[in-house]
Amino acid sequence: MAAPPGAVIARTPQPHPANQLLAALPAKTYQRLQAALERVELKFGDVLYQPGDIARHVYFPNDSLVSLLVSVEGNGALEVGMVGKESMVGIPLALGRSASPVRVLVQGGGSAMRMSGTRFAGELKKNGGLKHQLDRCVYLSMMTAMQIAACNKSHLLAERLARWLLMVRDRVGRDDFDLTQEFLARMLGVRRAGVTEAAKAAIKATPIAKTGRPVTAKTTVPIAPATLVIRK
Repeated sequence: MAAPPGAVIARTPQPHPANQLLAALPAKTYQRLQAALERVELKFGDVLYQPGDIARHVYFPNDSLVSLLVSVEGNGALEVGMVGKESMVGIPLALGRSASPVRVLVQGGGSAMRMSGTRFAGELKKNGGLKHQLDRCVYLSMMTAMQIAACNKSHLLAERLARWLLMVRDRVGRDDFDLTQEFLARMLGVRRAGVTEAAKAAIKATPIAKTGRPVTAKTTVPIAPATLVIRK
């Protein structure tokens, strides 16, 4: 069995967890869970699960960002969900399902708290506080998927780019993101050239258009209050 992604970081006491789901737990509940949590470093491009994989671990992102992807014929994969510090990776376990229905890809490197799936399932059965928070996360995941589906169907690419960027900002708490055109095109399910056109549209809608800066190898797209650096 291959080792799970993520290098373990030396354990240090965390009285105030960075992950918002863990932070929302009653203090005694979190203290009990701490012994089963290990801090790991997730790298851009790490695959946490493939479709059908058994979720042997769950992850609570601190400042990392994870995409949930489904395969689309002729288009590789399309993002249907995004998880950051507000939630956790491994929601199917909360519903009694151990197999992942999606590909789970790290799109923003950073740290996360990791717990074995077996321990998590056991805690869920006897821990009402954890179950309550997980129910909220399941609801949020459903609403996010519906919102993404509606946006992909109804909005122009520039608007979809704005939605995606603001979702990223909400989850990582940073204003600047450094991504490739290829990666962003994959997340939005479009050609790479379409990302450049969407960036041009975003720039025209802001004061930065007055600078006459071309959209070339490195483009900064301001979508207040965040910016996105896109590279070829």
